[in-house]
Amino acid sequence: MVRLRSVTSLDEAYLEQLGFVWHTDSDETPYVADTLVEVTPAEAEAYYEAGNELYDMYVAAGEHVVANNLFHEIGIPFNLVELIKESWENEVHWHLYGRFDLAGGIDGKPIKLLEFNADTPTALFETAIVQWAILKKNGMDEMAQFNGVYDALLENFKRLVTLEESVESFHERYEGWRFLFTSVRGNAEEENTVRLLQYIADEAGYETEFAYIDEIEFDGEEGIFYDGIHYELWFKLIPWEDIALEEPDLAMLLTQIVQNQKAIIFNPAYTLIFQSKALLKILWDLYPGHPLLLESSFEPLAGRTQVRKPFFGREGGNVAILESDGTPLVEMPGEYDAFPSVYQEYVELPMDAQGAKYQAGLFFAYESCGLGYRKGGEVMDNLSKFVGHVIAP
Repeated sequence: MVRLRSVTSLDEAYLEQLGFVWHTDSDETPYVADTLVEVTPAEAEAYYEAGNELYDMYVAAGEHVVANNLFHEIGIPFNLVELIKESWENEVHWHLYGRFDLAGGIDGKPIKLLEFNADTPTALFETAIVQWAILKKNGMDEMAQFNGVYDALLENFKRLVTLEESVESFHERYEGWRFLFTSVRGNAEEENTVRLLQYIADEAGYETEFAYIDEIEFDGEEGIFYDGIHYELWFKLIPWEDIALEEPDLAMLLTQIVQNQKAIIFNPAYTLIFQSKALLKILWDLYPGHPLLLESSFEPLAGRTQVRKPFFGREGGNVAILESDGTPLVEMPGEYDAFPSVYQEYVELPMDAQGAKYQAGLFFAYESCGLGYRKGGEVMDNLSKFVGHVIAP
């Protein structure tokens, strides 16, 4: 059984003061739970080690895809292949951050990879800021969390320039590069996540600006411009597959901009390889039976309870849990059914006394750096709750 500790919730006014405005779900219930998951020091260390090992495995799988030209097999749109190759082969295209979704890790259950949100991971604000504020509000030890997300991002922003483990030489090498941060209009969660990243980049030492995507000018020969100013660095919380499929002209321009070395884009295009759930099958091929992995295939797993997932999708859209004979136990609606599917061995998530299930979200920025949980049903969707954690013996 998941160990929980009741806490006093942060009120809406306080959350909004922090910049956290998506505190209430569409059913008018609070998005942030009034409990914390209790995690032992050993469990926190195991999550840390698992994330580091998984990332190394993803890099090896990415190299396998690039070396063997498996872009089509994992659903990569053809108009991004050249940009992905360019970003993969040049080390200046640094992966800023991502989030592993994991089963287990608590209640005696082994850690198992579910997927990697490598391109446009959300839940950043609540993991880095909100769950820490809950500890502070409740008079608890503010260090009693596996939560170094803010500092890890601060250091990783500096690595965009130093490209090495040490960031001591950042201010010697930094030449006043301008960093533009972008989201779409009308999505408060995405915008404030981007603004948090902008704030951290400011602290790192960059000259930053925020703009909505429709305010930016893209020139294949000259680069990325906002309000007449050229930006060498661009962060966009817009999925690469959406750019490829819905804005093909932009995909072409961004390819030209990167090839002409007029801008560096974050997260880089190669993170779409990691983002594709088809890579779960590649990982299983490369590391069959690995204790952190679940068996995955492009074909249904014979005689196994399994999860069918579209190669690209979010918030549980079009995910189905299938019985061993293929009968759906759970089938989620969504807009991602045009993508091919991967089949992954089913594993039960840890549960609390009321039967709610818990899925770990482990952030990665150069190394594993922070933990949070989502609470919900068999498939986490847009009504799942965020649950912080506390490290306790």
